[in-house]
Amino acid sequence: MIAIVDYGVGNLFSLKSSLDAIGVESVVTSDAAVLRSADKILLPGVGAFEDAAKKLRDSGLAALIQELAEAGKPLLGICLGMQLLFEKSYEYGVHEGLGLIPGNVRPIRDVIPQDYKIPHIGWNALHFRGECPVFRYLKEGDCVYFVHSFYAADCDDSVTATAEYGAELTAAVARGNVYGCQFHPEKSGNVGLSILKAFAEL
Repeated sequence: MIAIVDYGVGNLFSLKSSLDAIGVESVVTSDAAVLRSADKILLPGVGAFEDAAKKLRDSGLAALIQELAEAGKPLLGICLGMQLLFEKSYEYGVHEGLGLIPGNVRPIRDVIPQDYKIPHIGWNALHFRGECPVFRYLKEGDCVYFVHSFYAADCDDSVTATAEYGAELTAAVARGNVYGCQFHPEKSGNVGLSILKAFAEL
C-alpha cells in the first residue's frame, strides 16, 4: 500500500485516482501510524516552498518522513514535493528542506533565456542519465507535464533525468530509496502512469 502524504498541499486526489487506475492500493493520510505501516510514500506538493515546508514541520510530518526515508522506505516526491527533498530553497528567501538529497532549489529565471516564459508549463521530453528503476518502462524522449518556476540545482550526482527549457533543467533525481520528479506523473498520461506503476513495484 502506498501512502500519499496529506499536509494541505498538493494534487492528492489526482494522484490517488492515477494509482486507482493502475490497480495500486493507496490512501491519502496524515496519520503517522498509517505512514509507518505503508510500503511506500508519495510526497506531493504545489505552491510555495516556504509554506509547504512550514506545514510539514508544524504537523510533525517532516521529522517522520525523514525518519522513514532514512530507514529505507521508498519515497517519491512530486513537483514541490521533490523540491522539499533538498537541503535548501532560494524561493523568495532561504528556506530549509528535508535534506534527504544534497542540493538546492533555485529560480529557473537565472538559467533560461529572458524571453522564455515563467512558470515553465507544458510537455517536455525526458533525457535519462543512467538507469533508474522508476523509469524502467520509459524510453528516451518520452514526454511529461511540467509546471514550475524553480528547479533542483547543485545536485549532479543525484540527477536521473533532465528536460530542455532554454537550459538543461533537472527533471528527476534519486538517492538510494528516495526519488523525485519535478514533473507531474498524475498529469502525464500513460507515461506518468508507467512511472507510478514502476514505483509501486519497487
